[in-house]
Amino acid sequence: MKKRIVGFHLDDEQHWVAELECGHNQHVRHNPPWTNRPWVISPEGRARTLGMELNCKKCDAGAPRDWN
Repeated sequence: MKKRIVGFHLDDEQHWVAELECGHNQHVRHNPPWTNRPWVISPEGRARTLGMELNCKKCDAGAPRDWN
């Protein structure tokens, strides 16, 4: 299910996590060659992706919210 990014935070291991409008979190690592997300490594890149939609597998699974 597609959900918009509404914010970001760093987890305990200093990896970027997208906060989705549904209340779920999703890691958005830049880890080439498997995951190519260069926008995540700069504040400007993250700001440009606010509102972008990601597929939320937690919504698909009916998982409870990660945050309120």
